[in-house]
Amino acid sequence: MSMPSALATGVVFVWLGMVLAISFLEAPLKFRAPGVTVPVGLGIGRLVFRALNVIEACFALTLLAAVVLGTESGSVVVVAGLPVVVLLLQLVAVRPRLNSRTERVLAGADVPRSGSHLSYVLLEVAKVATLLTLGIFLLATR
Repeated sequence: MSMPSALATGVVFVWLGMVLAISFLEAPLKFRAPGVTVPVGLGIGRLVFRALNVIEACFALTLLAAVVLGTESGSVVVVAGLPVVVLLLQLVAVRPRLNSRTERVLAGADVPRSGSHLSYVLLEVAKVATLLTLGIFLLATR
């Protein structure tokens, strides 16, 4: 396995683990903790997801560089772009609406539930699927 391929594989599985741990474990559980109100949970979530998204952007750039520099097949290159596209959709199309709603809630406004949250979750599921598929492709091409 070449160094770029090994790097791509490692990045994919660490990225996958972080998304699973934060989006599907930490995020829903924090609202069940005693004393955590919706504003406190949203404040924590905003900090955690901002940090996760910065790390994900670094992973996306590293992954793309490793795939471009490696000797990956065309299908692996295409599949490597999928989680990057999903991340971009989250950051550009969904996160601004979620951030706006969070700001209003933290300011004390009575804000109805947002469909943007469901959009973000569905994109997280898509990201998990694409990362898992890419990880399998990378391991299978060895």
